[in-house]
Amino acid sequence: MLALAAYPETAAATRFRLVGLLPELRAAGIDVTVRPFLDVATYRTLYDRRAMGRTAVGLVTAAARRVGDLVRARRADAVVVQREAMIFGPPAVEILAAALGRCPLVLDLDDPTWISYDSPTYGALGRVLKWPGKTLTLIDRAEVVTCGSRRVVDFVSARGTSAFLVPPAVDTDHFRPRSTKPDGVPVVGWIGTHSTAPYLRAVAPALAAVARHRPFRLRVVGAAPVQVSVPGVDMDSIEWSLAREAQDFAAMDIGLYPLPAGDEWAAGKSALKSVQYLACGVPFVASPVGAAADIGLPGATHLQATDQQGWESALGRLLADEAARSQMGASGRRYALAHHTTQIGARLMADAIRTAVA
Repeated sequence: MLALAAYPETAAATRFRLVGLLPELRAAGIDVTVRPFLDVATYRTLYDRRAMGRTAVGLVTAAARRVGDLVRARRADAVVVQREAMIFGPPAVEILAAALGRCPLVLDLDDPTWISYDSPTYGALGRVLKWPGKTLTLIDRAEVVTCGSRRVVDFVSARGTSAFLVPPAVDTDHFRPRSTKPDGVPVVGWIGTHSTAPYLRAVAPALAAVARHRPFRLRVVGAAPVQVSVPGVDMDSIEWSLAREAQDFAAMDIGLYPLPAGDEWAAGKSALKSVQYLACGVPFVASPVGAAADIGLPGATHLQATDQQGWESALGRLLADEAARSQMGASGRRYALAHHTTQIGARLMADAIRTAVA
């Protein structure tokens, strides 16, 4: 298989939907070569307007590399596209790769990328450059689409293309509970990006209210302090690191997964964060939106909250009862081992690829 990804391994979509499944896919007799469009350096500067010159050079270089990938496609039994082969322009590379290889196209959609939006960095220009309608074209041309959530499955199936549900999967030997017992003030944590920081800001009033009665430290990983600030709450803000990702999840006593109700993008997300919390044995509070409403067992592996009062109640309950946190975390770990391992994810992905090739 030739797999064309938009982003490098430092992006969660490429890391968990492709790279993390490679060993198990190879064991199943499927050899996948992953070719990201962006390199790590260009991806790092992509959303920094001060580095637009370097980013432009990186994009031109990346586009040139795709020419070589078209040659590689001639030796492939299938072309797998994770979201899109290039982050701008029409789906020409995807169509040409499948045509030159005379092989089926497999599209992987972890999120509902057919929904257009204005870039927080480049505004409406970013939406135009992304080429509206690209995802719809790829869905219609794909032999099968592997989907990260039921919402994506329903959308793809309605367009007449075969859809396979492949929920998030993590390496449970890497994402695992910490070996030491929690000590000191409980850590309530959240890991995300500049684009999801508004989700955390939405529950800031609940966090501030709980902090007046229950001591805790809020740890924010990935978003800058200027993006998330909760007055009256003891807060750590640290940069995200690939090398430290699993450790940062496991270091939490309680996880946060707020999502906006009524938001079409949030409703189609694959809820990877839920799986990472579960695998690390971290009890968490989540908005029951999209896949986040389906993954785990509410009340046993995590709690759900739909409004500020619900968030205050759920957080207060977990902060007050260390034994309940421990029991809920253990249940979450068992759930991850039963439903979200890389072995399971690779088996589902392999079934979809074999169907496309057949």
